[in-house]
Amino acid sequence: MVIIQQRSWKQKLEQKQRRVESVSHLVNGSIIPTEKIVDALELLIKPGDRVVLEGNNQKQASFLSQSLVLVDPEKVHDLHMIMSSVSRPEHLDLFDEGIAKRIDLSYAGPQSMRIAQMIEDGRLVLGDLHTYIELYGRLFVDLTPNVVLVAADKADRHGNLYTGPNTEETPTIVEAAAFSDGIVIAQVNEIVDELPRVDIPNSWVDFIVEADHPYELEPLFTRDPRHITDIQILQAMMCIRGIYEKHSVQSLNHGIGFNTAAIELLLPSYGEKLGLKGKICKNWVLNPHPTLIPAIESGWAESIYCFGGELGMEKYVEARRDVFFTGKDGSMRSNRTLAQLAGQYAADLFIGSTLQMDAYGNSSTVTKGRVAGYGGAPNMGHNPGGRRHSTEAWYNMMTSTDELARGKKLVVQVAETYQDANTPVFVERLDAVDVKKQANLAVAPVMIYAEDITHVVTEEGIAYLYKTDSPAERREMIASIAGVTPLGMEHDVKQTQQLRDRGLVALPEDLNIQRGEANRSLLAAKNIDELVQWSGGLYEPPAKFKSW
Repeated sequence: MVIIQQRSWKQKLEQKQRRVESVSHLVNGSIIPTEKIVDALELLIKPGDRVVLEGNNQKQASFLSQSLVLVDPEKVHDLHMIMSSVSRPEHLDLFDEGIAKRIDLSYAGPQSMRIAQMIEDGRLVLGDLHTYIELYGRLFVDLTPNVVLVAADKADRHGNLYTGPNTEETPTIVEAAAFSDGIVIAQVNEIVDELPRVDIPNSWVDFIVEADHPYELEPLFTRDPRHITDIQILQAMMCIRGIYEKHSVQSLNHGIGFNTAAIELLLPSYGEKLGLKGKICKNWVLNPHPTLIPAIESGWAESIYCFGGELGMEKYVEARRDVFFTGKDGSMRSNRTLAQLAGQYAADLFIGSTLQMDAYGNSSTVTKGRVAGYGGAPNMGHNPGGRRHSTEAWYNMMTSTDELARGKKLVVQVAETYQDANTPVFVERLDAVDVKKQANLAVAPVMIYAEDITHVVTEEGIAYLYKTDSPAERREMIASIAGVTPLGMEHDVKQTQQLRDRGLVALPEDLNIQRGEANRSLLAAKNIDELVQWSGGLYEPPAKFKSW
């Protein structure tokens, strides 16, 4: 006879109910008064909790992060923070105050040097550096949160949320808590009677609080064309001619940077001259970069799906709904999780930059004294084994005649051979190997592995790495375009000529590009004011980008 011991199968729910009941004297229904938020957090969050604090590339739950750092460390401590983006000072103040102990993250650009120092000093325990999709996935597996703190544009009095154009990761991280009996707290800019649309239903949300100031929004993807250099224009010309045209790239993702901004601004000029409209760059997965405006206006872009919004682009996007994904209210609907998946599986090409690349093509933005993470680059910057649909660009990467051979995603790294302060991009060994030991990581934090990179572009030329399986040959190809870096000084002129003859390396002249033609006169817009003009006045740039 089997005796089944009775147990409660609602322990998480019962714990949640106790937490919710503990703040009943503070709240009005689901509304936490602004001035009571710290008191509420001290009751709703328990020591050792896994807490997701929303910090996107742009949208920050800034009121909640500033409030969390004010809680009493005697009451709330040893938190395990889970954050896709660590970008504000108080995100790390939590560790200095003893409120948090451990962190799992994806990206920490502005705080990368401070994180590295805190790891070295033992003030912060790093769980892992994740890609975005990886981190979101673990919220539903082994990092299920106890508490989620998010930001939304508006809430109605029932607790429904409107996120507007900056939805980003909010639905994903809310769902992870809402359906595992966790606590969901949303800061909103205002509480209204009626929402333009419901992005997150009130049944997913436990509490809302009207922030004392709007959430922070950073125009992370805005690049002023004034700062695009002739070298970046030369690289952009090589990308268009030697990669986009050569492989018929129609669906793509651009990373952040002046290199890709230059490509976007060359499409209506240089691309038009080459007769490529309608043949390349039709379907995009990226934020609404202002530098895309001329390409949109001149008919290059057919569709753009966005990870998030971009400050100042709201009216322009609303007026171009044939191109962007928008709701009935007219505002854009973004979703970082779905955009990451689209960039991973549905796009033919990912192009981005890096801080270091070793002799064989492994690259990383984690360097000595700087733990930046890598966000979504590894998601989109690899060849997804699960892909089954074929496009001309994907098929063009096929190098085998095997009857089961398949294509490959184009993964392009663009870098000038030297960074600022005469630091070479091309190195013999990645700093990430040393960071692995320092941070006690199981695996070195490589952003994109050599096996996934198909093309490397420098001011010297293009290395078509997908054409070889030989590590020694890869090294020779990269060295031939590595300039006067230590690696570049290894290359032999005769060997480089042989690589060019075999089509493994292409210099600008091999692509019928005259270096002297690479100058700012080719840019469709040369400053922010011209982008505004292209938009018909719909683009409203943030004040820091205005020069008039």
